Amino acid sequence: MGFGSYDESEQKDQNVDADGSKAVNIHESDHDGEVSFETELSTGDLVDKLDEMKDDDEE
Repeated sequence: MGFGSYDESEQKDQNVDADGSKAVNIHESDHDGEVSFETELSTGDLVDKLDEMKDDDEE
């Protein structure tokens, strides 16, 4: 036996009266745009920095 009994009859026909005004809207912060940035660093510099960050994580 376990820590308690499980009665399936207690699980059926459970009606929940939910108020939709308190629901979470998962699409509230969706963004359908572009992201861009400018930097003075070269691609090689950025790759070197990424490698440094990866090395720091491994230590």
